[in-house]
This record gives sequence, C-alpha cells and structure tokens, in this order.
Amino acid sequence: MRLAITGGCGFIGSAACRAAVDARGWSVLNIDALAYAGRRENVAMLEGRPGYTFLHADIADRARVEDALAAFQPDAILHLAAETHVDRSIDAADAFVRTNIVGAHALLEAARSVWRAMPHERRARFRFVHVSTDEVFGALGPEGRFTETSPYRPRSPYAASKAASDHLARAWRETYGLPVIVSNCTNNYGPYQFPEKLIPLSILNALEGKPIAIYGDGGHSRDWLHVDDHVAGLFAILERGAVGETYLFGGGDERTSLEVAHAICAILDAEQPRRAPHADLITLAPDRPGHDRRYAADSAKARAALEWAPQQRFEDGLRETVRWYIANEAWWRPIREGLYAGRRLGAGAAQT
Repeated sequence: MRLAITGGCGFIGSAACRAAVDARGWSVLNIDALAYAGRRENVAMLEGRPGYTFLHADIADRARVEDALAAFQPDAILHLAAETHVDRSIDAADAFVRTNIVGAHALLEAARSVWRAMPHERRARFRFVHVSTDEVFGALGPEGRFTETSPYRPRSPYAASKAASDHLARAWRETYGLPVIVSNCTNNYGPYQFPEKLIPLSILNALEGKPIAIYGDGGHSRDWLHVDDHVAGLFAILERGAVGETYLFGGGDERTSLEVAHAICAILDAEQPRRAPHADLITLAPDRPGHDRRYAADSAKARAALEWAPQQRFEDGLRETVRWYIANEAWWRPIREGLYAGRRLGAGAAQT
C-alpha cells in the first residue's frame, strides 16, 4: 500500500502514520501544513525510515499537492487534514472554512487529476477516504444513536465546515466517479492529542493544580473512541470498504464531561497523589454557544461490513492516556509555555 495521509502531523493523522509504517509496512506520504496543532514531534520516530516521506504543504495549495501526489502515485488518500476544535471555530471561523472546505475542494481536484492519469488497473484500486465527524449530525436526543442515514444538522462553525466537505466528497464521487468513501467518528482520545480538547486539557490542568473547567452543568455526553481503534477502522475501510459508502465509528463508551473529569482525577489520585483529591479542582464554567447535548454513533455497519470493533475499553484507554501525559512532559510543556497555556476559548459573542 502506498498511502498519502493529509494532516499526518496532527493527532489522528500521526497515529495513522505511525501505524501504517510500523504495523503495516506501508509507504506513506505525510502532507501537513504544520498549523498550530500539527507537530512533527508526533512523527519524529518515522523520520529517515524507508518508505516515509514528509511534505510541508497546505492542502489548499492544489498545484503543489497535485505534483506531490503525481510523484508519489498513491493507492489511496486518507484525508485527515482539518481544523477540528469547536471552541476555536466559535472565536474565528475563517480558518475552518479555508482548510475544511476550500482545502478539501483543492485536494479532491488534485486527487481527481492524479487518479484520471493512472493506468486502468491502478484507477480501479484507488480510494479516497474522507474522514469526518459525528458533529455534522447535530444534537442527538436522550435515546438512540446516529447512523449512516442520519440527517445533517450542524450547529457549530466547525461542524458546518465538516458537513460541507462531506457533501463535496460525495459530490465528487457522484459527478466525477472519484472512488470516495466517507467515515464519521465519535470523540477520539489518546496520546499526542493537542491539549485544547477536554481530556488532555483536564489532565494537564490537574497536573499543574489548575481548575478543571467543565462547561454548563457537566451533563453533555459523548461516545469516546480511542485513536488507535479509529485508525484500525480507517485501515479496514482501505482494505474492505466499498466505494460510495459511509461508515460510522464509535467506541460504545458514553460518558458525560463531568464523568470524564472525575475519572481523570481518580487516575491521577492513584498515579500522582496530592494533598487534596484532584476532583477538588473541578469547576463548572459558562456553557459555550450551540453546545450539543449528546452524540453517540451506531457502528453496526462498520462491525459487519469491515469486520471492525473497538478494542480499548474507555477505562483502560483513559488510564493509558493519563500515564502518557505524565511521562511525556517534554512533549507538552513547550505547548503550554508557548502555543496554548489552557485559556478559555469559544465563549462566543453571546457571553462577552
């Protein structure tokens, strides 16, 4: 497999790069613009390895990306490059529109050009896997789960930008025949996640004795999926997925934000005890605008068609994740002291 991965220095993308090279022995072209959350440290262990190539490029730069793809001749493209943090999209949506919509369009066109120039046999094998989120479906009621046929009701700038890119990807399949497959996943967690998201931010705030801010009443619920399980699902799409189909990936482990925070604190009490319980640091903060109450995904189709199932129980994966952040201060300390110290994002104009 010759696999081009966009956003391969980000959280999920770097996990995909590491697994593709280490576990599968595939050749990988990692295309990343190195925006604030894209870190070459995430794939430093791959530098110099046979079959691994890094290209510092923006997916919106169609000509450069097309030239790189034409030279690499991928069997598949795994499109993970995206702006992903809802809070940042509330504060400034421009980057989300540029990367998630304009960038996706440029990448689709570059891929289409390279695919059309391939010999027939290679064209038949080629796949473009567009990776998206369950947030495109909007708020879920207290019962049930999203499915591949759930209607789109995005309620944040981030979700709207990803919904737009999903529609573009499907349109390029229907209009031009590009062999596109779409996936939507629930909240990912695990090592190397930029510490602006709930789990790493809570871990680092707790380690530093700072307040662990939980939005609203803490009752917002998410279905948590370990990043390695998500990557395994994406690889299953590459190997067994059907062109034109959509697959949902969820961990089947729903937790409220408050439950996640308490679980992190309990792990830290055992791993890094302090005079007072870490849970004393948990505080409730004003909610963010448009905060969807609940997400959960029905992964029955992926389980049946792709022979995929999550392997990590949330309790075990969370403990491993907490231990990783404890052991890897050299990775996160420069972020806390430079790029992002943990300040509140996404309060929105309604709360200013």
